Amino acid sequence: MDDHATKMRDSREQQAQALAVLRVALGLMFVWVFFENLGKGAYTPAGYRGVIDYYLKHGHAPLIWKEVMSVLAANARIVAPLQAATELGLGVLLLAGAATRVAAAAAGAFLFSLWLSEFGSSWIWELAIPVVVAFSLSWARAGRTWGLDAMLARRRAGWRLG
Repeated sequence: MDDHATKMRDSREQQAQALAVLRVALGLMFVWVFFENLGKGAYTPAGYRGVIDYYLKHGHAPLIWKEVMSVLAANARIVAPLQAATELGLGVLLLAGAATRVAAAAAGAFLFSLWLSEFGSSWIWELAIPVVVAFSLSWARAGRTWGLDAMLARRRAGWRLG
């Protein structure tokens, strides 16, 4: 029995570590994209508007979503810095393993909206896989291994955000 219990515990630890690796990789992707977009000027009103205009012209998103994108482009002065803060903030939270369930769910929703925006203008799986990873991390409490959520859970038994 002890061998079986030890193997089960080791297996759970390996699964938790695999989820932590996915969490860190997703966080790195967000931070990388932030700096890449920053260097390209995508967070300026003109840069943001240009990206959205590309999606509007070349993408095949549903009409209702194209209407949403048009409103965002028209308000690029406000939306561009919000997108920058979202991308960097989600990346940092995922890297730190802080409020992981919330951060990963928000990352999944954000990536899904981007996937929908790019629909038909890029490879369909390019963002579909990160969407699945993000929602899986949210469900699996991936911040409890190698993350601040583990520390918070030890201090507060009712910690549910991670």
